[in-house]
Amino acid sequence: MVSDAFDVFVQAGWQSTMKGGRVVHLFKSFPRLALTLICLLAGGRTTAAQFEERGRSVGEAEPYSIAVGDFNHDGKLDLAVASACCYNVSIFLGNGDGTFLPAVNYAAGFGPTSVVAGDFNHDGNLDLAVANSLSNYVSILLGNGDGTFRAGPQNPAVPAPDNFVAVGDFNGDGIPDLVGLSRNNPCKCISVFFGNGDGTFQDGVVTQPTFTMETLGVGDFNRDGKLDVVTAGTGSVNVFFGNGDGSFQYGASYPSGTSPESIAVADFNNDHKLDLAIANSEGGSVSVLIGNGDGTFKTPVNYPIGFAVSVAAADVNGDQKIDLIVGNDFGERGFNSSGATVFLGNGDGTFQQPGSFFPGVYDTSYVAVGDFNGDRKPDVAVTDFSRDDVMVLLNTGVVSLSPSTMLMFKKQAVGTTSPPQTVTLTNTGGSALKIASMKPAGQFSMTSTCGASVAPGANCTISVTFSPKTKGKLTGTITIIDSASTKPQVIDLFGTGT
Repeated sequence: MVSDAFDVFVQAGWQSTMKGGRVVHLFKSFPRLALTLICLLAGGRTTAAQFEERGRSVGEAEPYSIAVGDFNHDGKLDLAVASACCYNVSIFLGNGDGTFLPAVNYAAGFGPTSVVAGDFNHDGNLDLAVANSLSNYVSILLGNGDGTFRAGPQNPAVPAPDNFVAVGDFNGDGIPDLVGLSRNNPCKCISVFFGNGDGTFQDGVVTQPTFTMETLGVGDFNRDGKLDVVTAGTGSVNVFFGNGDGSFQYGASYPSGTSPESIAVADFNNDHKLDLAIANSEGGSVSVLIGNGDGTFKTPVNYPIGFAVSVAAADVNGDQKIDLIVGNDFGERGFNSSGATVFLGNGDGTFQQPGSFFPGVYDTSYVAVGDFNGDRKPDVAVTDFSRDDVMVLLNTGVVSLSPSTMLMFKKQAVGTTSPPQTVTLTNTGGSALKIASMKPAGQFSMTSTCGASVAPGANCTISVTFSPKTKGKLTGTITIIDSASTKPQVIDLFGTGT
């Protein structure tokens, strides 16, 4: 059985990432490079999305993508990581505290770039399907239920090496099927492989469109009970309506960003219609398309963010609104640190400005979400392509601040004090929040009703005023040291003295 946490992860959105055999993407516009970096680094810190590095697990060279699931039935989530340079998939069995046992490797094809989990032979154990960017087949690894795997009886042939694979029931028979995407000649195509329920698959039903496809997402976008596919390539986002037999009808097309590498599918505005978030690595943005429920989408809204190579969807701060976790690949572009950035969702299909940036990865290639320490909060796993490991970030955000964005004060004359602005702090955890200190910095002052402790579910207020002593644009912070995290909660402040 798949764990509840994994079910939530899957329902949050089909996710994909590909880099086509790791061809280095050259950034074509240096002005846009500067803009996206400024937008990323100037974003306010969101304390309701606090993550901390728990540990790193070393695997094969060039880890590329992650499948999350409970492979040994111990109630703890495990990882399967495809490594692009080699022939292997690495299995990391979880200890239940955010750390993992050393990797055990299993042979796949050459250049594995995508891995997905599903029960392909109906034995109650999770299996793996692996897309190989340099082999003309999808590798099938059958799970033994104890965290080990064996080669499947068949590796279904593909018309061209696949860059991406996803799982879903495309013909409604209750048996998991596979869909693969190849973005390379001789077949830039989509292939659907119907599962036989015994770990083997039928020959692929191939769709070969004329437009560019670089990544793929799966969902029932027109709510007819048949799985559909959406693809994104430089120039267009395209919808394919499933006919239930592996073939598709072409739907609407929408403009896309440059070099889209990942799609997350989820309901961002709680209207029970699937929406899309697309990471555009060289476009400097994440594009959000809100679904109308009939297979069409509203005009894309672009959120600036630097070098977005992967996107996942989950409610990271427990407010019942889907958020986005975006993997940023600065390392490939010559910077020292990559990582993940959180966009908090407003629940209406819009998102706040980029929030907390969690560095520590040199060359991000994928982000995945799962509850890796059993506290019922979504954590994040990030593959580091250059350092050959996987970093786990545990969600420690039990402090919710409202508003969570920077406090912006109106222009204020030097020597005077502004009216107060108030932030509400809520302890969303199950135990008392101990507050060690709460200090302002810059030309700002504060008072608080929080005291030394906030009970579970309780809240308190922080009142902040701006008293400029000098003219010009001024920034400051309120720094809170508490028991929720080893790192401080920070409220960003801005005002202009006149």
